[in-house]
Amino acid sequence: MTGPELLRHVEMMQRERNISRETVFSGIEAALQLAAQKYFGADKSTAAEEISISIDRSTGNITALHGGKPIDPSLLGRIAAQSAKQLLIQKFREAECQAVFDEYAAKKGDLVKGTIQRFEHGTATVSLGKSEAILPRSEQITGETYHVGEQVKAVITDVKKNGHRVRIVLSRTHPDFVRQLFIREIPEIADRTIEIKAVAREAGYRTKVAVSSIDMKVDCVGACVGVRGSRIKNVIDELGGERIDIVRWNDALQVLIPNALQPAQIEEVFLYPRLGRAIVLVQEDQLSLAIGRRGQNVRLASKLVGWDIEIMTHDELNQGIERAEGWFSQLPHITAEVLEAFIEEGFLSYVDLTFFDSPELAEITGLTEEQAQDIIDYAEEAAEAMGDEASRGREQEGRGAARSSAAASKASALFKDNVPTTSGVEAKPTFESLWRDEPATPPEMVVPETPPEATPTQEDTTPIENLEGVMAEEPPHEEENLPEDETLSGQEGHGQATVTETSAPGAPSEPLHADKRPEEEESTTENP
Repeated sequence: MTGPELLRHVEMMQRERNISRETVFSGIEAALQLAAQKYFGADKSTAAEEISISIDRSTGNITALHGGKPIDPSLLGRIAAQSAKQLLIQKFREAECQAVFDEYAAKKGDLVKGTIQRFEHGTATVSLGKSEAILPRSEQITGETYHVGEQVKAVITDVKKNGHRVRIVLSRTHPDFVRQLFIREIPEIADRTIEIKAVAREAGYRTKVAVSSIDMKVDCVGACVGVRGSRIKNVIDELGGERIDIVRWNDALQVLIPNALQPAQIEEVFLYPRLGRAIVLVQEDQLSLAIGRRGQNVRLASKLVGWDIEIMTHDELNQGIERAEGWFSQLPHITAEVLEAFIEEGFLSYVDLTFFDSPELAEITGLTEEQAQDIIDYAEEAAEAMGDEASRGREQEGRGAARSSAAASKASALFKDNVPTTSGVEAKPTFESLWRDEPATPPEMVVPETPPEATPTQEDTTPIENLEGVMAEEPPHEEENLPEDETLSGQEGHGQATVTETSAPGAPSEPLHADKRPEEEESTTENP
């Protein structure tokens, strides 16, 4: 191979595989050095003195010497040439791997666009041109589906070497993905007129973005939203309809925390820097709005500002302070001043005291380090005891719920197929049966047997209008037994039933009409 041909191949390697010229030249020199050693049988220690290989970088001419004499490449043989080829391939692969690693390591956190090539156990392989990356299932937005050949956008979160291969990990759930989409869609962010201060995200559900403007004439929130939401709409569409809250940044936490908890109305904010905690007071009707669905709003606001935010009402805060005073009054070496110092620092439980060591607690309370250590030891034991008690209470509640569920299941299985029925008694007519075309048949009624002497005759069933005349004129009738069937007479089609009651001998019986209204009976009694 002549010098110009070698230079042409070196330039092609540099262009196609992104390998530097010096790497290619040094690889060729190492391969020729190995081939000469194989042919002459030289050791590695003496090879550098006996064998000399060099390539002119400008002309591409190769100079090979053995003991000061030039080497004829045709004499090296096939085995030496094969060894040189393997070494050359290895060098080029290492150089190519390093070039890919350097390229994408510098792009970590940047937005890239690739094509879905295949799926393996939920992990998508994405082609980025000359390289391939993976999009794990954990880094995919919940509810999204991808197809082979589909274009997808993601950010590079990790770049690692795995042997001679480079492992590039992509993500669509990382907060930087939203940040890069804002940079691409909003020119004011791209030219740094507007700065993204912080991003808090729960992928697939909700995102909070805090922005600020270095130009007082530019409204940072309005610029991000755009005219009628035109700018933010493109970001939301890329995220699959994920809700985005744009928060106006402020260096003062007293202002930033209410902004982060919007749309809830905040009354007051108390900051406790030692604990990194902020207690936010709201009205009762704003409590659920400030907390959000499953605590999502307050959780994202805490991530955005970097503080632990607790939402309370005025009554809850007063109850928490009273409860904390009752607990802290049991601490050793406690005084009114120490108790007040604890409340002013925002300590509301034994667990809060365990976050500090004895020197810090001694600085807060003014006690000695030994006394502070006694307080910390007592607080740790009390917190552990309270945690065990709470866990036992939850276990008991769980066992009670399990027993109730098991008993309900057993009862359901026992009575599922064994529902008791009363033979000889028909079901009562339903409300719908009153409006049917066919008349409802009165239910069969069972009347207890009456003694023969107490059963009145049919003639005694006199209407109530002639009751006085019968009582005045007719003497008592003799008792006579009637069949049981005659004690019940019904008129089909009218839904009426008349039942005769047993009366004393010689006294007339009054029929009971089921369809007679109470007011009719009263009027009949008053005016016979």
